[in-house]
Amino acid sequence: MDHLTMAIESSCDETSVAIVRNGREILSNIISSQIEVHKVFGGVVPEIASRHHLKNINGVADEALKVAGVTLDDIDLIGVTQGPGLVGALLIGLATAKAFAFAKNKPLVGVHHIQGHISANYIEHKELEPPFMALVVSGGHTSIIEVLGYNEFKVIGRTRDDAAGEAFDKVARVLGLGYPGGPLIDEIAKKGNKEAIHFKRVYLEKDGFDFSFSGTKTGVINYLNTEKQAGREINIPDVAASFQQAVMEVIVRKAVDAAEKLGQDKIVLAGGVAANSSLRTMLENACRHKGIMLFCPSTILCTDNAAMIACAAYYKYKEGYLDDMSLDAFPNLPLE
Repeated sequence: MDHLTMAIESSCDETSVAIVRNGREILSNIISSQIEVHKVFGGVVPEIASRHHLKNINGVADEALKVAGVTLDDIDLIGVTQGPGLVGALLIGLATAKAFAFAKNKPLVGVHHIQGHISANYIEHKELEPPFMALVVSGGHTSIIEVLGYNEFKVIGRTRDDAAGEAFDKVARVLGLGYPGGPLIDEIAKKGNKEAIHFKRVYLEKDGFDFSFSGTKTGVINYLNTEKQAGREINIPDVAASFQQAVMEVIVRKAVDAAEKLGQDKIVLAGGVAANSSLRTMLENACRHKGIMLFCPSTILCTDNAAMIACAAYYKYKEGYLDDMSLDAFPNLPLE
């Protein structure tokens, strides 16, 4: 018998509502992006994000139901992101989800945003099942996570300062490329020489899986200042390509090493930076060399979206997880 999950994602600057059948089949996945709104500020402004979620959420929900060809009465489960994220933005999604659940007497499940990103791969790859190693790379997170079950996670490594996507945004800003930085650096780097400038690769402790990108970011800023003071012309594509190479080398090496050390033969890529062409190519090559299977989501499922939240909610519900009207937002919600 078909099971329909309606889910809401509003953790940052995308308002998204999706309808997913049996956890893995998307009937609709509507995303209203605020990129153009925040571009003028060079980053997401939390209060403005919250206002736009409030303005957009009902229309996005109506569109999701319409595209899926269902009504709220047909829905079996309501899923919603409860954290981590911007607290004001999260609260808009939570309030909407609770209203739907209360009005139609539907079960409600809160979802961790990172669990959602990992779950995007279940939608993309119908054959994928735990256990595996997950590499989550986004604007707010860079983590290596051992996925032991649909709802069982062990964080092996995480960033100690900037997330990779955050570092990309900051470097793009000093290069004058604009916002969001990740796609812009990825594109301009294709015209540059990745070996032109050596930026420091930060591996931290031997055999450790934590990340640190602030030093590499600072290295780019120092290089630009030195070149400007010397009156030398700066080749922006070379800087972008060299910076990207330095970051991706560390990410790929640590992810593959973690999988090998813990005996996992599958790596699952997730998060907004998972759309980066350099990361995908380097990880594909490294996995092929080590005999590790690599699973990547399509670009639309890399970005924040509600389909991934619906998938995660479905598997939580199947294992007996259930929330009530006291469900609250947690901006720093831990995964474990």
